[in-house]
Formats: sequence, C-alpha cells, structure tokens
Amino acid sequence: MARRAWALAECILLNGFVGKAELSQAGKPILMCGICGIIGNENQTAAMKRVQRMMQAMTHRGPDGEGRFAAPGAAFGMRRLSIIDLPGGQQPIWNESGTIAVVFNGEIYNFRELRRSLEDHGHAFSTQSDTETLVHAYETWGADCVRHLRGMFAFAIMELPDGKMNRPRRVFLARDRMGIKPLYYAFAGGKFLFASEVRALLASDCIPRQLSSSSVSSYLLFGSVCEPMTLIEGIRSLPPGYCGYVSAGAPSLFEPKPYWTVSDATQSAEVHSTGSATEHIRAALEDSVRCHLISDVPLGVFLSSGVDSTALAAIASKQSARVKTFTVVFSEQEFSEAELARSTANRLGTEHSELLLTGEEMRVRLDEAISGFDQPSADGMNTYFISWAARQAGLKVALSGLGSDEIFGGYSTFRATAQVSRLMASARFAPEFLRKAAVRVGLSGASNGTRPDRMRKASSAFIQPADLPHPYFFTRTLFAPQAAGELLRASSDTWKNSPWWQWIAKAAEDTAQLDRFTAVSWLETRSYLVSMLLRDTDSMSMCHSLEVRVPFLDDAILTMALSCPEAAKNKKGVRKSLLIEALGDLIPANIVQQPKRTFTLPWEVWLRGPLRQQVQSSLSNCDPSLASIIDTNEVTKIWQGFLAGRTSWSRPWSIFVLNEWVTRNLPSASNFLASASEGKAAAPALH
Repeated sequence: MARRAWALAECILLNGFVGKAELSQAGKPILMCGICGIIGNENQTAAMKRVQRMMQAMTHRGPDGEGRFAAPGAAFGMRRLSIIDLPGGQQPIWNESGTIAVVFNGEIYNFRELRRSLEDHGHAFSTQSDTETLVHAYETWGADCVRHLRGMFAFAIMELPDGKMNRPRRVFLARDRMGIKPLYYAFAGGKFLFASEVRALLASDCIPRQLSSSSVSSYLLFGSVCEPMTLIEGIRSLPPGYCGYVSAGAPSLFEPKPYWTVSDATQSAEVHSTGSATEHIRAALEDSVRCHLISDVPLGVFLSSGVDSTALAAIASKQSARVKTFTVVFSEQEFSEAELARSTANRLGTEHSELLLTGEEMRVRLDEAISGFDQPSADGMNTYFISWAARQAGLKVALSGLGSDEIFGGYSTFRATAQVSRLMASARFAPEFLRKAAVRVGLSGASNGTRPDRMRKASSAFIQPADLPHPYFFTRTLFAPQAAGELLRASSDTWKNSPWWQWIAKAAEDTAQLDRFTAVSWLETRSYLVSMLLRDTDSMSMCHSLEVRVPFLDDAILTMALSCPEAAKNKKGVRKSLLIEALGDLIPANIVQQPKRTFTLPWEVWLRGPLRQQVQSSLSNCDPSLASIIDTNEVTKIWQGFLAGRTSWSRPWSIFVLNEWVTRNLPSASNFLASASEGKAAAPALH
C-alpha cells in the first residue's frame, strides 16, 4: 500500500494565547482525558481498585488530575489534561438532582447554543463546562442527545435514579460520528468494562491477553486493525457514530447501534450549486478553525508544504496575531519540506522554527516510540515523532489537517478505485485459470529491480475480485489478499465471518446510493481514516500529552463536502478542486501546482542504514504467539525482497511493528492463541 500523507504532517498548530476576556466569554474549560469504568457484579472496593489501575495506565492522557466515582455495581474514572483550566472541569459531572453522572473525553463545539436551549428547558448549570452540557442534554433528549452534539467525543453517562449511593440502572455510551475520540469495551466475568485505550482495559487484569488471529488478518491486509476489532481477543471498539446502553443488571447484553448513517452524512440542505458550495465551505472552515483555537495553553504549528496545512495556517494567522510555526526536517533532502514551509511562514509572518530528525535519533528512541502504540500501525510512528517535536517546542495543542484528503479527494485512491473497478469487471469474461496465467506472464515481465507491489494488488483484484467487498479496498491493501493468505496460511474465506469484514462490507453496501467520488470518500472515512489515521493520531499524540484537533472533520464541513455533486469535487487534473476554489486566495500557486507529496519519514533509507540491524533481528525472531499465526519463512522472504528492491519498506516494517507490539503486550509465557471455540467473548452485532 502506498503510504499516504500522514495527516498530522498536514498539521497546523497555533502558538499563542487567547486572551482571558475571550476565555471568559467562551466560558468553556476544555480538557482531553482518558475515561474508564466497570459495570457489573463487583463490590465497590474491588471495582474501584480495577478502575484505579486503568487510570494509572492512562496517566499520559491526563497528567493534570483525575476523578472517580463508585456506586454498588459500577465505578467510573478519568484522567485529565487541562487545556483551559477553569473551575468546574473535574469529572464525573452531575445533574442538579445527583441522578445522572458523566465521564467525557473530547470537546463539544456548540456548547454555548446547547446551554441556552437547555436553560430554556429549565435546567440549571453549576459549572461553565461543556461536559455539564451532556448530562442536561441526556435528561432532555435521552439517547437522541448525540444528534445535537457538534464536536469530538467519547463519553459514558450513568443513571442512578435513587441517588449517588444506590445501584445504577444503566450506562449510556457514545462515540462521535467520525471516531475522532476512541472508546473500547469488553465483557469479562459478568462485568462490562470500557476505556479510552486497550492497554487500560488490559491493566484491569480482567481480560486474558489473547491475540486475535482474525484481527491479525486485517492488520496484514491494511496496515492497521479494522474497526470494530482490536488485536486482543474479546476487546472491541465502539464504532464511530454508534451508541448504546449497558444495563447494570445484565451488562453482557450491550448492543451498539448507529445514530449517524451515510444518509445523514450526505444530505446537506445548504449545498445547491458549486458556487454556493465554495462559499459555504469557506465560511464553515473559518468558523471551525475559530472554534478549535480556544485554549489557555500553547498551541502551535507543524507547517508542511501541503494545501491543508497552508490553508489552515493562513486562516489561523488572520484570527490571531501571535502565530508560531515549526517544521520537521530531514538530512535526506528528497523527504524534506523545509523550503516551501519556510516560504509560507515568511509570507504569513509567523515565528518559524525547524527541528531536525535524523536516523540516529530514530534508532535511539525507537523502543520508546513502539511502546507508545495502543494498537500497532504501519504508519503511526510518523505521528509519534511529530507529536514529540511539537512537545519539544513547548506545545500542548495541535490542529490537524486530517480529513481533508478523504472528503475533498486528495488521494490517488479516487482515481485508482475506478481503474480497479474496470479490471474487476473484465475478470467476469475469463475463467480463473486464464486470469492466473495472464498474471504470471505480467509479473514475469517485470524488469529486475522493480517493485511490483502495485501490480500484485491489481493482480489480486483480477484473479479473486470477491476477496474484498469493494474495488476501493484493493487500492488500500498493504499485502494483497493472496499474499496475506500466504503469510497466514489461510484462505480469505476465513475472514468473511469476522466483525471487521462485516464493517467494511457494510460501508461498501452504503456506497450504492452515492456517486463514484463520494463513494470513495465514504469508504476512506469508514476505514483508512478511522482505523489508522485517527486512531494513531489520538494514541501517539496523547503519549506526549498533546491534544490534536481536526477542523476539517467538523460536522458542517463534512456534510457539505459529502453532499456536493461529483462534478463540483472532481475536476480533471486538480486534486481537491472544491477546497482550492473555496480557499484559493489563501494558497499560493506554487503550493497548489506542486505534485502531491506525502509526509513520510525516510524509512527506505533508515531501514537500510541505522535501523537495519534491529529490524532484521526482530523479523528473525518472531514472538511465539505471532509465529503460531504467521509463516515466519514468508516473513524472511519479505525482508529479503525489500533488501533486493523487490518490495517497499512498508511491508517488512509493518510486520516489525506488529511483532514488537505483541512482544511488549502479550508475554509469551502467559500467552496462548485464541481459537474460534475457546474463550471468546461474544461480539455484539452491529445494526
């Protein structure tokens, strides 16, 4: 899979403070955190001890404080990273009568409008917190409260109809529409557990550290574990745009359901023409950036040479006179974006700095970086070091360009999906043995020294078009399905009963009502964006106690862009044409006209240089639990293929990261492979 722009590389950060008068007017203590809880049959003391262990495992998410609460049969906990440290932000936060409590991770951007509406409904607020909005919204609208929220969020609301000291009735869990904030859960010993991170759930000591072979298959195919699964058997992710109830009396009956669908995402009443679309998107992005700038701590900029970071930096610099920018640069000049970023900084008048990242620095900090993964990913290391660089510069908040490529068409997948679709259609006219013969001829015709990874993907779609549920997914594969099957010693048919397969199949089904361009956008957001980019951005930035905000994924921008007709978004030869038309006066021609660049660390060079020995040693000594799933002889061939120039760095690197994560998180002495018939917690259906 070609490595796409790591969206934190298209990340902009403003450095400077919003004035106290403005903060007071905003009236909003913003905090990122980690949340966790247990619902079930444990006594309060035992439950609180487990919650305390989970909170300790997430200290990096919230080094500024913690909050907790226990009732008979349930306990909540949270760690706090204060961004605007006003009184009243401590959690859990309660309603007026002490019958509803919430723990919350995220930000609600329409807090003020909701507060006015809820006050009109008779609610009295005791804090200036956006968190308190949730308890009153839940009192007013019940589960439908999520439909009123604009922001990024994962939260749990506990109902205690008889008061704080009595047994709760149930808990309501919800996650934002795009999955910006994570929320994981598991069933164990008659209890329901939830947390912001997988490692926090493991810290509860309730859940066996069993590797999920089904999840490994999705990792090999796509470079990350697909929603709604994790690498740990029995731990699931609450999918984006889903919510559900956990009954205190029957916690194993949790069945999450969607509250936001493709129809909701693509039915904006505000888009009537290309002209009105550009005006609406410009106004919506300016408003979104304004909402995302509120902070009482340093915000800052990683400024790349791309359209997204340039546009966001330009908008932000108009809204604040104190903007600082910085760029990560490399000795390997072909990977460096320093010159264009420096030119942009000069034009915008920002205080600009550059931070050099070398292969030796990477080698020294590699173990630390790998330990930062909550779930492994082929690309997440980029985010780790960008976040580290931001913290080195004294920053605590970052605005990211995540989502722009997905909704405005910045990736080559928009073009490649159509090509693969035509190839798959042609496969209907030839029997499989002829298709295989044609592929063998094609691969043998590749000249020595070339890397036929792209040809392998195309060949896979041609030979077995039913291996994946939509042509798009072939364009995103790291290992083509046949290659992944060889690594796993398994047929692709074994994957099709997995929850992750059902998730991507449902996303593919959703595209039947969409035009071709918007179909790819939807599939990007439901797979690559949520399962890799957003997940890595959250976990790797929070390792450094850095909050990342994503203005392009604001609800208004998202629905407008997805609702626009294909003709407005897909102009031949111009990537992200709708965005560029909307923001053209902010983006210099040399930024728009340059070829698409991806912010990628010089892995190709480093894997042959300072990282070679460590990666080679790891690939030669796979952890026993992983070696019981994958063919280690195939792993050796992949490494040798990279050294010989026959495959890209991303394939051996992804296996290296997977192996290192397993070694650190699943000790071999206590580890055993989960099977289909032993020890599995039943996964709830996704409706």
